[in-house]
Amino acid sequence: MVIITLQRNKCIGCNYCVEVAPAQFQMSKKDGKSVLLYATEKKGFFTLKTPDDTIFEASLEAKKACPVKIIEVKQR
Repeated sequence: MVIITLQRNKCIGCNYCVEVAPAQFQMSKKDGKSVLLYATEKKGFFTLKTPDDTIFEASLEAKKACPVKIIEVKQR
């Protein structure tokens, strides 16, 4: 199980997460911020829980690439 969390309101729109993990992230044409695909939102936190462990490495790289540190990635 992989759990990815994005604090979207703090996103600066640098696009690094999309470059590293395009299957999980996309840039919004509306406001220029990152979107965590297939995530659910709760109090400003967007969370994706998936049994697909193949996305863990790319998601971890996106976390490391984020200059404002708003991406969390956990594997259970």
